[in-house]
Amino acid sequence: MLKDELTNLEIVESERVFQGRVWDVRRETVKFGDGEIVRDFVDHTGAVAVLALDENDRVCLIRQYRHPVRAREWELPAGLLDLEGESPLIGAQRELAEEVDLVAADWSVLADFQTSPGGSNEALRIYLARGLSDAPEAFARTDEEAELEKHWASLDEIVDAVLARDVQNSILVIGALAAQASKARGWSTLAPGDAPWPRHPLFR
Repeated sequence: MLKDELTNLEIVESERVFQGRVWDVRRETVKFGDGEIVRDFVDHTGAVAVLALDENDRVCLIRQYRHPVRAREWELPAGLLDLEGESPLIGAQRELAEEVDLVAADWSVLADFQTSPGGSNEALRIYLARGLSDAPEAFARTDEEAELEKHWASLDEIVDAVLARDVQNSILVIGALAAQASKARGWSTLAPGDAPWPRHPLFR
């Protein structure tokens, strides 16, 4: 059975070498074998995303400008886990309401992944949300979110776009392929919405 092994090596030194507006860069010296290694990495809060699926197998997407890649990408509603004490599930529910004005009756964990383990400790969880309805009130959006474009697309259409390399947002790619595979297995791969998340640095 394939399974990653969580390992806690001895950290000799850890310092924040850059403090950013959203995340920091940390330098750590770690005992490794008979010596030590030094690594710089993005120290990230982690994030959650939501694949909101309606009764017609349509997924709620947003299109948003992402400056580092100079593109308006199709994405799943998502957001940082940057509110102290907020659980990942509550964070996902908040993001769904804030970004697309939806609430859901049924929440499951669809996929967990780490975006770039060679250079970041960011852990990301994608939820499957079903039993959708309109949120009680619309959310006021600012900055990039002020121009969010909301769109419903079938899961099959999204998977086709992924395989054609027409959409390349990693969260959408992983979420769509995981949903398609899980659906083919009768959704037997889903975990409860409050399932443990040991790969997130705060929950190890």
